[in-house]
Amino acid sequence: MELSSVIRRRHYREHLPIREIERRTKLSRNTIRKYLRAETAEVKFKVPERPSRLDPFSEKLEGWLFLEAAKSRKQCRTGRRLHSDLVALGYDGSYARVAAFIRDWKTERQQAKQTTGRGVFVPLRFAPGEAFQFDWGEDWATIGGRRVKLQVAHTKLSYSRAFILRAYPLQTHEMLFDALGEAFRVLGGVPRRGIFDNMKTAVDRVGPGKARQVNLRFSAMVSHYLFEAEFCNPAAGWEKGQIEKTVQDARRQIWQEMPHFPDLAALNAWLETRCLARWVELRHVDLPGSIAKAHAGEVPHLMVFGRPFDGFVEHAKRVGPTCLVQFETNRYSVPASFANRPVSLRVYHDRLVIAAEGRILCEHRRIVERSHGVPGRTVYDWRHYLAVIQRKPGALRNGAPFAELPGAFRTLQAHLLRRAGGDREMAEILALVLHHDEQAVLCAIELALEEGVATETHVLNTLHRLTDARKTGASRLDAPQALVLEREPRADTRRYDALRGEGRHAS
Repeated sequence: MELSSVIRRRHYREHLPIREIERRTKLSRNTIRKYLRAETAEVKFKVPERPSRLDPFSEKLEGWLFLEAAKSRKQCRTGRRLHSDLVALGYDGSYARVAAFIRDWKTERQQAKQTTGRGVFVPLRFAPGEAFQFDWGEDWATIGGRRVKLQVAHTKLSYSRAFILRAYPLQTHEMLFDALGEAFRVLGGVPRRGIFDNMKTAVDRVGPGKARQVNLRFSAMVSHYLFEAEFCNPAAGWEKGQIEKTVQDARRQIWQEMPHFPDLAALNAWLETRCLARWVELRHVDLPGSIAKAHAGEVPHLMVFGRPFDGFVEHAKRVGPTCLVQFETNRYSVPASFANRPVSLRVYHDRLVIAAEGRILCEHRRIVERSHGVPGRTVYDWRHYLAVIQRKPGALRNGAPFAELPGAFRTLQAHLLRRAGGDREMAEILALVLHHDEQAVLCAIELALEEGVATETHVLNTLHRLTDARKTGASRLDAPQALVLEREPRADTRRYDALRGEGRHAS
């Protein structure tokens, strides 16, 4: 460019002839005339098209590259392998020319993505109450003095940008159902649409286009809350970009300042309070005012949140001979009358409900243990084994379920097992729980222990006195002070002779 400027300046400004410019610059006259004929100061030299040995195979190689791009990284053929395959087809050029072709093809494809492909997006706008977005995130928290990894459910209204977080130990169906129910409660209603990714708790199979085989329990939940579920294309997180950004922002704005908690319920209560506070602090992106103000305007457009969905997942189980049913790595006790029989296990996010024959048999708090190498736990309810010890009272001595008896029961058991027949007597006392209130039986045992008469008869007598007094409701009468005995009776046995009368004697 500098040489072109010198030639043009000497010719047009200094009016030097081409011969003089040739003498001064040592350039040929044809080169000088080319610079002078150029319309711009920047001269571009045309590179002549030279035929390549790869040209007859370029279409074949490009087709191969498209096929390899659809494969995983570990299954793709390398450039060396593609060069070898071309040589087998008759190509006699070098590998460097094939590598250059591959580099140019990838560059052009990347530029196409950034202009008209996935690198370009259309701004989205939603009406009030139209849609919400849901996604899972993964974060760490300190619960009960131990640092644990949690699955965090993020739900966000697309119009007002109001969001709510709730933490769970797993990403399962029952956790999802509870998260959405709690989110609708906090957000004040249910929008018309829900936007999800293709999570396994909702989609069983991804079909072509927007076709999805939706899980039956997820469909039941959608029908209960009456919203339309939409699923993004695979690996297209920008279709729900609002919630994707919320997952990232929550790590910086909420989780970094999180204190320690005694349990998961305390953590979720703190998260709910913190999210409501953030609504007031954050300004809305498109609307004037804060997110809380936009949410107040959106609530009238939401469907009123009614009864929560009964979000359980049901499993068919068979109770073992030890009156236990297994779920995950833990075992839970069932009433002995259903031993060796099939039952229905209803799994909630925080509890397990066991049902059979159309009624609820029992309920246990769910144990979720994520540590590897930790043996499973067994949860007993000693009441479930009362029918068994009526036939096998000797099991009271070393029965694992009876290690969890209340203190008064254990003290009475220690007294009774010292004498012969004490195990059967203790079994009869424990059986009283089946017909009387447990607290009443416990109170009767405590009274019997205080009186120093630890026998079945005395406990039963005390229990009857407690229950009879409770049924009648009679209270002790205290005579008022106005009723005072003023005239004491005399002890005179001769008064009875007057009752006999004259001439009347016993025969």
